[in-house]
Amino acid sequence: MPRTRTPRRPKDPNQLAYQILQEATGQAPKQEPGTEPDRGDESEAVKRGRKGGARGGKARAGAMTAKERSEAARKAAAARWGKAGGA
Repeated sequence: MPRTRTPRRPKDPNQLAYQILQEATGQAPKQEPGTEPDRGDESEAVKRGRKGGARGGKARAGAMTAKERSEAARKAAAARWGKAGGA
């Protein structure tokens, strides 16, 4: 699950009062503490990051020899399942 940063209320009492006033009069969207505003669709940065990650894994695997791929898989399995053997 991706971690998201939740917006925080201002610490300054005057700024906090202004924000509450804006929310109460409908000039700013209401924001419940601990929730994140709806962003709609995925951002372009998320799409580009996913695309690059998918390409990067294939490129890395293509550049490795069969022995290197086997060793990397052994290390990944050991890390995942907590077994010794991936050194």
